[in-house]
Amino acid sequence: MNSPPSLWSEILRQLQNELSEFALEAWIRPLVSCEEGDRLRLLAPGPFHKKRVEARFLARIRELAVSQANRPIDVGVDLLSQDRSPPRQQRRAPRIAAVRPREAKPSSWPRQPVLPHSFETFIVGRTNALAREASLALAQGRQNGVSPLYLVGPPGNGKSHLAQAVIHEARQHGIERGRHTSAEGFTTELLSSIRSRQTGGFKRRFREQTDLLVVEDVQFFQGKTATQLELFHTLEHLRAVGARIVMTGDRLPRDIPKLDRRLSSQMSSGLVVEVELPDAELRRKLLIAKASAGGVRLPERCLDRLVEAVRGSVRDLEGALIQLVATASLLKRPIDLTLTEAALRKVADPRSPSGAIGVDVVIQTVAEFFGVSINELSSRSRKRSILVPRQLAMFLSRRYTDASLAEIGRAVGRDHPAVRNAIQVVERAILERAPLRYQIEELASRIERRRTSVS
Repeated sequence: MNSPPSLWSEILRQLQNELSEFALEAWIRPLVSCEEGDRLRLLAPGPFHKKRVEARFLARIRELAVSQANRPIDVGVDLLSQDRSPPRQQRRAPRIAAVRPREAKPSSWPRQPVLPHSFETFIVGRTNALAREASLALAQGRQNGVSPLYLVGPPGNGKSHLAQAVIHEARQHGIERGRHTSAEGFTTELLSSIRSRQTGGFKRRFREQTDLLVVEDVQFFQGKTATQLELFHTLEHLRAVGARIVMTGDRLPRDIPKLDRRLSSQMSSGLVVEVELPDAELRRKLLIAKASAGGVRLPERCLDRLVEAVRGSVRDLEGALIQLVATASLLKRPIDLTLTEAALRKVADPRSPSGAIGVDVVIQTVAEFFGVSINELSSRSRKRSILVPRQLAMFLSRRYTDASLAEIGRAVGRDHPAVRNAIQVVERAILERAPLRYQIEELASRIERRRTSVS
């Protein structure tokens, strides 16, 4: 027998028909409900949030509560305390809320692994069609001749998306022993096995227990002689037993300095495919898809302007869209051409040499904003008050500095995959969660001021 829907669920269903998506995301869904008999308590994440709900929405919520319950209901709004365990009856709408600086310990988005990228969510155009088809064919086992598959191109154009999609798709076709790592991850595991005298276990994992190996950012193998030798023998073994191999890099193997010639030849022995910068048609598709996923409507003229102005990587395109959406949310204005031009001026070249800043400046800015120490951000703590600021620091460091993922990771005590994961979490959340945009915009403004001051 199914449980009857909660009163708050019924109220939410009605509000979805009455309010804009922005109002729901910004003010209603972050509320936590606590139902006790004839009382409904809505817990807001901060004082400002509480006042706004009371002023704009409480009267209507009370009307709906009485209407749905067919009896008098006492409805009130209180502050959500982070220092006590939540009531058993509390229910949160299935959305994440932004983290609040200083006022209280910040909340966090749910601790769950980032869902893998898939081929279904990969936007295809002329510049990446071959890379997508080759990756899909390898994952499904339709073209053995493409292995090893080497995807090459500038950062931020979808190589990581395809690499993760290969693992995800291969599992759907019965390949359970797929292993995904980066050059830094491979090196770290190897060195750890050498220190612990367990190289046998390392070789078993990467050779005997692997049917599909995906290695990203192979340019970071340059100069690592011992690691290159181990990788060479690993790839040689996997090819001999018919395992599939995918590698990604920002340049061709032959152009990677201090890379062993035998390893370079082995990397290039299958199919090498370039993932180019998106052309105008693909940029349009990407913007429409990203905006639609976040429930954002882009007027045609604004879409045309973004397509024309942002001619860099997919990541650059996402950055411009995020800036535009965040600005519109903060100013409570619809997206128009004037707002688009203002957003473009802020992201035209956030990592230009003029007024360049380092990762340390970004981390200091984030730490001050959230009232935490730099040591806490680089600690192993998984507390909610530390986790989200750390993720935002990594995201903003990638956006405002020239630092590599490995360099950003070292600054906060994390490895290359952890940085990439944090960036993906924030990129997805910022387009879908209106409250988070307030913090991103404020942090971006503070970083811009510091960047200007050093120019």
